[in-house]
Amino acid sequence: MYIKQIIIQGFKSYKDQTVIEPFSPRHNVIVGRNGSGKSNFFAAIRFVLSDAYTQMGREERGALLHEGAGAAVMSAFVEIIFDNSDDRFPTGKPELVLRRTVGMKKDEYSLDRKNATKSDVMNLLESAGFSRSNPYYIVPQGRVTALTNMKDHERLILLKEVAGTQVYEARRTESLKIMTETNNKREKIDELLNYIKERLTELEEEKEELKDYQEKDRERRCLQYTIDYREQLAIQEELDNLEQQRQTGAEGTEDSEERFRQGDKELAKIQAEINESKQQINFLKVDKKQLETERKDHAKSKAKIELDVKNLTEGQSAAQQARSQHQSDLESLETSIKEHETELAEITPQYNARLEEEAAVKSELDSAEGTRQRLYAKQGRNARFRNKRERDDWLRAEINNSYPQLAKIKAVRVQTAEDIAELEQDIADTEQGIATIREQLEGRESNNESIQAQIQEVKAERDRLTDERKELWREDAKLDSVLSNAQNELRQAELELSHTMDQNTSRGLAAVRRIKRQHNLDGVYGTLAELCNVNDRFRRAVEVTAGQSLFHYVVDNDSTASRVIEILQKERAGRITFIPLNRVKPKQANIPKANDAVAIIEKIQFDPMYEKAFQQVFGQTIVCPNLQIAGQYARSHGVNSVTIDGDRSDKKGAFTGGSIDTKHSRLEAVRQVSKWRDDCDSHKARSAEIKRTLEKKDQEITRAVGNLQKIEQKRVQQENSYGPLLQELRSKSNDLQNKKDTLESKHRASAKIDANMKTLTDQQNAHEAEIASEFKKALTHDEETQLENLNSTVQDLRQQYSDLSNTRSKLESRKTILEIELRENLRPRLDQLRAHELGDRTSSGSRGTLQESQSELKRINKRISTVESKLQELDTSLDQTTSNIQDREKRHTEIKTGLEEIATAMAKSLKKSEKSIRKRQILGQQKEEVAHRIRDLGILPQGAFEKYKATKSDAVVKKLHKVNEALKKYGHVNKKAFEQYNSFTTQRDTLNKRRVELESSQESIEELIGVLDQRKDEAIERTFKQVSREFAKVFEKLVPAGRGRLVIQRKVDRDEEEGDDDGEEEEGRKESVENYTGVGISVSFNSKHDDQQRIQQLSGGQKSLCALALVFAIQQCDPAPFYLFDEIDANLDAQYRTAVANHLRDISSASGGGEEGGGGGAQFICTTFRPEMLHVAQKCYGVRYAKKSSNVVVVSREEALEFVEGERA
Repeated sequence: MYIKQIIIQGFKSYKDQTVIEPFSPRHNVIVGRNGSGKSNFFAAIRFVLSDAYTQMGREERGALLHEGAGAAVMSAFVEIIFDNSDDRFPTGKPELVLRRTVGMKKDEYSLDRKNATKSDVMNLLESAGFSRSNPYYIVPQGRVTALTNMKDHERLILLKEVAGTQVYEARRTESLKIMTETNNKREKIDELLNYIKERLTELEEEKEELKDYQEKDRERRCLQYTIDYREQLAIQEELDNLEQQRQTGAEGTEDSEERFRQGDKELAKIQAEINESKQQINFLKVDKKQLETERKDHAKSKAKIELDVKNLTEGQSAAQQARSQHQSDLESLETSIKEHETELAEITPQYNARLEEEAAVKSELDSAEGTRQRLYAKQGRNARFRNKRERDDWLRAEINNSYPQLAKIKAVRVQTAEDIAELEQDIADTEQGIATIREQLEGRESNNESIQAQIQEVKAERDRLTDERKELWREDAKLDSVLSNAQNELRQAELELSHTMDQNTSRGLAAVRRIKRQHNLDGVYGTLAELCNVNDRFRRAVEVTAGQSLFHYVVDNDSTASRVIEILQKERAGRITFIPLNRVKPKQANIPKANDAVAIIEKIQFDPMYEKAFQQVFGQTIVCPNLQIAGQYARSHGVNSVTIDGDRSDKKGAFTGGSIDTKHSRLEAVRQVSKWRDDCDSHKARSAEIKRTLEKKDQEITRAVGNLQKIEQKRVQQENSYGPLLQELRSKSNDLQNKKDTLESKHRASAKIDANMKTLTDQQNAHEAEIASEFKKALTHDEETQLENLNSTVQDLRQQYSDLSNTRSKLESRKTILEIELRENLRPRLDQLRAHELGDRTSSGSRGTLQESQSELKRINKRISTVESKLQELDTSLDQTTSNIQDREKRHTEIKTGLEEIATAMAKSLKKSEKSIRKRQILGQQKEEVAHRIRDLGILPQGAFEKYKATKSDAVVKKLHKVNEALKKYGHVNKKAFEQYNSFTTQRDTLNKRRVELESSQESIEELIGVLDQRKDEAIERTFKQVSREFAKVFEKLVPAGRGRLVIQRKVDRDEEEGDDDGEEEEGRKESVENYTGVGISVSFNSKHDDQQRIQQLSGGQKSLCALALVFAIQQCDPAPFYLFDEIDANLDAQYRTAVANHLRDISSASGGGEEGGGGGAQFICTTFRPEMLHVAQKCYGVRYAKKSSNVVVVSREEALEFVEGERA
């Protein structure tokens, strides 16, 4: 173990935090100028490890703090980090951090960053080898000089300190003090024994007179007991009679009270029923008034609708005749249209077939004509050309010239095809539009019927919603009245509840409920009274047990309680006691397991989550049948007991009881408040729900009216759209016909284009075939034959084409006539008739149809019937409710009369009971006086209870008078002689026993003192031998040419010098250590055989070397893990400084298994101004002082030597 690192802050000259780099486990040397802070560095280590800085005052602590410019230092600390790899400190960690912090008002230690006491630190240091009796592991400046100048007797004292004699001296002093106290106690015991002996002699004489007195006194007490006992029996008998009368009267009173309570409850119940019935009558009257108003409205509507039905019925016959004629014309026209369409349907396929045949024949005719023309052209061309080449060139030119024409024809063909396709699409769309318009026109009647049905349906829905809204209005009106009544009852209940508590609590409860609602605090549950349900039988017991705790508020945790309390304080809204469930820890009660005792909490119903709160208030209380049993269990089991009537016995012995006003029950008041509050909340919720439903109904009615308006508007639009539809139909029909005509012309143009294109193509093919043939001046045989055949074919095709054209013309003429007839005549007339029919319907619909009016009349009649039925039911309910109120008022009067009679009887019983109570109090006082007199008689003689049992009271009184007269002559007798004699005898025996114990204790102490003296002498002799041996070894090592030894000085030969070590040891065994007067040092620096010199005869440097040798010897006897030397070589000569430095090097480098008494491997931290130690140091440090603050840094050996040389220069 060694010092690994030191951290200093604020200590003396070290203002800022100074973290010194890790020290070497061997030899470390620190250099620095005077005043730089070297000594303060060693003082910091002593401040933590030694006893030099103990029991400091304020000024002494302030002297340790850094003083300088800048901010004042309020505290300082020194932290030493030990390497504990060898587990010398029993902490189990590789390092130990020890810190001491000092300030103006504090001085504290810490171990491994945890606070520790000074004793803990010192014990830990001693366990690691830091001995208090040998503080020489730290050698500050001046310690060597003090050893050098030390007298012989002072060295003896030092040797005794090293031997640890302070412990023996402390124990010996303590033993002597105890022995002195023992002697003093023994002297006091002897004095008391002498006094007791004299007092016992006096008491022997007084005992005889006391014996006669006691005989007379026993007789007196027997007589007095007989008189008092008979008086006590008489009083008890009278008390029993009174108690029996009280119990009989109490039973009757309880019965009367019970009947009064039941009657009062029934009276309240009847009154509530009467109020409810009166309220119901008010509701019925309001409903009746509303129904009568509704009946009047329905009657007015019925009269108006009946008038409409009459008018519609009268105008129905004329309209029917006009509709019949119109229907006949419509059917005739539709038949004609159907015939024309049928004929047109038959002609159109024939016409199309003939048209196709004509086109096919025309195509064949054109092809034959073209071929024939080409053959004629070829026949005429051959004569123009002289050879094949000229012909071919001309043919190729013709072919090339036909290509642009053919391309143009193809382009026209494509454009024509696109036009035809577009026209066909337009025709299809137009036909679809016409069909749609015709469907609309043909379906107008069904649409009108559908719209009319929708109108009726929407009206029915509107009427239904209106009726539902009226019902909701009625219910809302009733609910407002009910809610007003409930709020009045709630205010009355809250007023009664507030009378059971103080004003601050009442205001606080109201504020907490409001705060919970405003801040949405789910963790605020309610008061104990609100969270529980108690049977009426145990209500008194629960109220008496809880008291004001019934109004304690249960919350989930203390944070919620703190938040609510802060709001209460801020708003000044009263005071409330809270029970946080997370803080409550109820104690387990000793509940008796018996039939006549039950835990009161078992009779309370509550949610299990609140069990802690109820255990806290009710867990220590039981319910018993009467107060006597309650008191027994309270004493035996340490619980609070309560009866069903509310009488209480607590575990401390107090009894509480008496009459309780049952009309003002806290739980009942809380129950009523909760009931009416729940009613108000439910009524408010229902009212809000009704209002929301009314808003919804208003929206639905508005939506229904809107839908009705939309449908009416749709009907009007449909009626107004007939003319535009007809106009659109005519326009589309004309447009369709024009498009069909255009399409037909396009088809004809397309056919011509195809024929021209075929002609050009055939011509190109013929030219190409001619180019491929041989050149001849005339046609070939085949071509001539073909030409002849073509002539006959052309003639036949022309005839066939003429016949087909005539047939097609006839069909086309008839088809055109039918189409024009349908388009221009029949269909317009049909549309006109339908428009006329729609106009009639529209005008009829605007006035209102008879069917609709009749349906409306049925609905009105049904509503009137329903209203009449409801009015009859209301009248019946009014009569029945009025009858019930009369019956209940009669019953209310009867019960009230009975309660008045019971109250009168209870008042009389109460007066009688009060008289009985006063008499019982007087008798109770007399009984107590008699019992007190009996107790004053003390323990009675044997037979006192039976001795005068048969004697009359007069005779007993006479005997008592005689005995009292006889006792008057014993007035001077010591009545406590026997007790005093026995007491003094007991004290004498006890003191004798105590004296023997003290004598034995003194012998043990004297024996202990002898043992301590012997052990002290042995320790001193053993220490001297060890130190003397080590001193000789160290001196021989430091001064190889010389030798040295320690010399014990005794009283008998104070001025003589000792011969050798063996002779000294022999003399030490023969003589006591008490004869030692000092320890001298005898050394020789030049020879091992010359006469040695005493230390007083040496030079200063030699004295310092001797002092160092003594320090090293002491350290070797009691080695420490490290040593701190502050300029120990200051007064040494050069050769001795080298020897000391080498000695330190050898000790620090030694292994753990060195020779006996060696420390082995110790760490040294030294300061010096000499170079010798620097040469053997493992690590060097420099102390610098700048800006009024010291700092320690690592320096090399060369830098340290340079600094030392500079200082010497």
